[in-house]
Amino acid sequence: MLGSSLYAAIDLGSNSFHMLVVREVAGSIQTLARIKRKVRLAAGLDKDNHLSHEAMQRGWQCLRLFSERLQDIPRDQVRVVATATLRLARNSDEFLGTAQAILGCPIQVISGEEEARLIYHGVAHTTGGPDQRLVVDIGGGSTELVTGTGAQSTALFSLSMGCVTWLERYFTDRNLGQQNFDQAELAAREMIRPVAAALMEKGWQICVGASGTVQALQEIMVAQGMDERITLPKLEQLRRRAIQCGKLEELEIEGLTLERALVFPSGLSILIAIFKELQIEGMTLAGGALREGLVYGMLHLPVEQEIRHRTLRNLQRRYLLDGEQAQRVAQLAEDFAGQVAEVWQLDALSRELLSSACLIHEIGLSVDFRQAPQHAAYLVRHLDLPGFTPAQKKLLATLLQNQNNTIDLALLSQQNALPPRQAQRLCRLLRLAIIFASRRRDDTLPAVRLRANDDALTVTLPPGWLEQHPLRAEELEHESHWQSYVHWPLEVEEA
Repeated sequence: MLGSSLYAAIDLGSNSFHMLVVREVAGSIQTLARIKRKVRLAAGLDKDNHLSHEAMQRGWQCLRLFSERLQDIPRDQVRVVATATLRLARNSDEFLGTAQAILGCPIQVISGEEEARLIYHGVAHTTGGPDQRLVVDIGGGSTELVTGTGAQSTALFSLSMGCVTWLERYFTDRNLGQQNFDQAELAAREMIRPVAAALMEKGWQICVGASGTVQALQEIMVAQGMDERITLPKLEQLRRRAIQCGKLEELEIEGLTLERALVFPSGLSILIAIFKELQIEGMTLAGGALREGLVYGMLHLPVEQEIRHRTLRNLQRRYLLDGEQAQRVAQLAEDFAGQVAEVWQLDALSRELLSSACLIHEIGLSVDFRQAPQHAAYLVRHLDLPGFTPAQKKLLATLLQNQNNTIDLALLSQQNALPPRQAQRLCRLLRLAIIFASRRRDDTLPAVRLRANDDALTVTLPPGWLEQHPLRAEELEHESHWQSYVHWPLEVEEA
C-alpha cells in the first residue's frame, strides 16, 4: 500500500452511514465507490438520550461491510466522523469502542460547528456558480446552515433538528395531516429564528442544499419535468400533495423513492421553515458535502474559484482535445452572444453554459468521427462534472448532440436548465461558431455581424467573403436550411 492514491471518508449520520472511496488523479478526485446503508441510529435514542442496543447492532453490522473496503487503504488516508446522534447519546462510548475495533481506525465525534465547516468545504470544492453562498444541510439529527465566500465560511450554525428527529416528534402517528405539518414547520421556524439575522447579515448570491432531502426534491422535480431550481411555491405544492396522501404508508409522489419517503415529510417541513425564515428565493443541489469535505481536507487541494473551468480543463486533457480550437469556437460564440444578448435576453449563466459547450464540443471525436455529436452527448451525460448541476449537464449534452446537421427540437425542450427558447438560441450560436472556426486558424475568421429580431437571425459578412470561401459558404447555406426546417429563420448576407 506504499504511496497508495486511495482515500476514504466515512460519515456515521443519524439516519444513514455513508462511505466514499476515491482515487486522487492529477489534482482532482475520481469516485470509486459510494456505499450507503440506512441505519436509523437516531430512532434508537430514548427520551434520556440512551442509544438502544438494537440501534448499535445495526450500526456495527454496517461498519463490518465498510471495514472490508478499508483494508486496502492506508490508515492515514481514512477519516471517520460521527455526527448528531453520537454527539447526543450518553452511552456513545459503548458504541464507539466496538465500532473502532471493527474499522481498525479512530472515529472522531465532531461538533455541530465542525460538521458545518466540513460541509461548506465539500460544497466549495464541488459546486459551481457565484462565490458567495448559503449552504443548507438537513441531516437525520441536525441541520447545518453556513454562509461563506470562496473557500472561507463566514457564519456556521448547527441546529438540533433533523428529518429523523422531526419524524419521531411530529409525524409519530404516521399521519400526514395539515396539523402535523404546521406543528413541524412552526417548531423548525422557532429553531431558525435566533440565527436568521446573523446569516442574513452575511448575505449570499446563491443558495445550495447539500442533503438527502434536497436530493430527493431534485429527483422529484426532474421526474415531473420541472426545472431543477427549488422554490417555496414548489415546496408548498409538494406539501399539499403529501397532505392529500393522508398517511405516510400511502405517500406516493412521482420521483420519490420508497427509501426516502419515510423522512420526506419531516425534511420538507424543515426546508419550508428555512425558506421562510431566511427569505430564500431559490436553491439548487450541491455537488458534494461532508464526505467530500473530509476527502479534500486530507488531500490539501486548494479550492478553485472556477470549479467549472477546472472540470472543463481536466476533460480537455483527459480526452486530448485541441484546446486552441475549443477556445477559438468559445470566443466566437461569446462574440456572437454579446451582439444579440439584449434582444435574445441571454444572461450571464446562459452565456457561461454556451462557452462550456464550446470548450468541449469536440469530445465526441475521441470515440470516432462518425456520429461524433452523439458520442459527445453520451460522454457528457455520463461523466462526473464537478461544478455542473444534473440539469446543466443535460443541457450541455443536448447542445453537443445538436452541434451540426439535423436539429432535435424535442431534446432542446426536454432539458430543464434553461427555458427551451434560451436553449434553442444557444444552439444556433454554437452551430454558427463551429462553422466559422472550421479552418482552425485565427487569420481566416471574418468580421461577422449578427442581428436578431425575435427568432429571425441575420448574419452579415464582409463583401466578397462568400465567393472567396466557397466551402464555408456552402456550409452556411446548408445551415440556413437545417434551421429553417425547425422554423428558425436564418439569413446570410454581405454588407
